[in-house]
Amino acid sequence: MNDASLADNPFAARYARDFAASPRNAVIDTLLAHRSWRAFKPDPLPAGTLETLIAAGQSAATSSNMQTWSVVAVEDPARRAELLKLGENQKQILEAPLVLCFVADLSRLAAIADRINHKRAGLDYLELFMVAAIDSALAAQNVCVAAESLALGTCYLGVLRNHPEEVAAFLKLPPMAAVTFGLAIGFPDPKRPANIKPRLAQGSVLHRETYDAAQALAPVADYEVALDAFNKRERNGQPLWGLRSSARVAGPESLSGRDRLKFALRQLGFPLL
Repeated sequence: MNDASLADNPFAARYARDFAASPRNAVIDTLLAHRSWRAFKPDPLPAGTLETLIAAGQSAATSSNMQTWSVVAVEDPARRAELLKLGENQKQILEAPLVLCFVADLSRLAAIADRINHKRAGLDYLELFMVAAIDSALAAQNVCVAAESLALGTCYLGVLRNHPEEVAAFLKLPPMAAVTFGLAIGFPDPKRPANIKPRLAQGSVLHRETYDAAQALAPVADYEVALDAFNKRERNGQPLWGLRSSARVAGPESLSGRDRLKFALRQLGFPLL
């Protein structure tokens, strides 16, 4: 199923099969139309776009209103060219006029507690890093949806976790701050389109009342057929989803350097007790 289906039934486009669901509105249509754009036009973003996107990000839920995230906007072409090296030459970093580096940031709370001479040992625990990482993800997804509602394209950049210390140094982050991922934002290049990638059937991810392990696996075979057809249309040559996903978790060597992430985070000031 191609993107032509989206106009009539965005649910069908998302699942690559007939799918009846309601209610539906413009916000839901924007969400269902998400795809990762890896090709951007060089056009700059309109004035005020960055500030609007950050306002959307700050409107996301945040644990106990602690707001344990920050973002570094990288717009300068020369800086993006440097970031490209840390991003292992993912070209969207250079093509997109804006790259947002989302930060799990406990440094601000640490500084506030120090300023009022208050204890802050709780920041040393894994729970607080989890809070900060989740806060950054919630904010980023709000930014992503806001950008797409403005006809902009986006692409998440998990690759920035491959070199956490180098990225932190590049952005001049203080201790107790680490980049969780980046987000490239710009006007999509229609000459190099991105299509809607099918997702697992809801039966695999939606459980009612209790988790059903058999139900989680049942739709996978059909999904692999649908995704394989999509990959062939996209000519990206990817193997079947189960094989590709299993390869990503086969061992520490398959984690692209992120097997040392706990060590790197401790180097960046997170004790992770």
